[in-house]
Amino acid sequence: MDLLYTEEQLFIPIISDYGFKATFGNEGNTLFLRKGLQALIKSDVPITDVQFDKNTFEGITQDARGGIFDLACTDENGNQFIVEMQYGEAPNFVQRMKFYVLHKFNAMVKKGKFDYGGLSKIYCIAILANNILPYPFYHSIANLRCENGELFDEQMTFITIELEKFSLEELNVKSDLEKLIYTMKKIHTVTTPAQFPTFWDEEWLKVAIDELDRRKMTPDERASFEILIARNAEAVKAENRKIKEAQDEVKFETVKNLINLGILTSSQIAQTVGVSEAFVLSIMNK
Repeated sequence: MDLLYTEEQLFIPIISDYGFKATFGNEGNTLFLRKGLQALIKSDVPITDVQFDKNTFEGITQDARGGIFDLACTDENGNQFIVEMQYGEAPNFVQRMKFYVLHKFNAMVKKGKFDYGGLSKIYCIAILANNILPYPFYHSIANLRCENGELFDEQMTFITIELEKFSLEELNVKSDLEKLIYTMKKIHTVTTPAQFPTFWDEEWLKVAIDELDRRKMTPDERASFEILIARNAEAVKAENRKIKEAQDEVKFETVKNLINLGILTSSQIAQTVGVSEAFVLSIMNK
């Protein structure tokens, strides 16, 4: 999912640090968050109120390299939600989700709620730009189940959205979940309001879209946004440098091993590994 910013771009991507905080993390108006959570957990019961949990994961969930942003909140019935959004690679993300949920679970028990039958439900929601699961569907709901696939426990629920797998076009978008994911994938690609689908007139989506509209930003908001762009760009450059260094190291070791085998010529090694012959000769000389 492309998060590059251009002057023609009217809207900030939701799946960016600024966009995530301005929409899902909007404490002044939680309509989008409430409606979005209801859609993500596929519930028919409206969420009428949410309270943000402060400092729940401070210091353990931020990862600038992968672009991970966290949000924790509780609804009027005591159901607890963790929302994670990531636009980078997500190795071991399932284990990360389990860590978050168990952290929440242990926190509830430590607060004296030893009546396990009365523990609140915990929903851990991961929204990822890339694919991590071996399933073709973009929306996954997982609970603890027995060997026959029957529900064993639903106090902990894991929900994963993989944006790359979502391919519905505007005319086929019907449910609130589909509208939410479509908006997350498309909003930052719009260059004129004429491209708006009709469902973007729904109040809960308008709330989010207004927050993402660069034309409506105050000078302070624009300055904050520009700082975040610069910070993200530097993080991406740093990560790309690390990746290139790792790739170069792999090529170096591969060339060295092929040289030690003594089977291929320098030209053949260069062609096999995908490097220049000068690079191979420089290693031979060493």
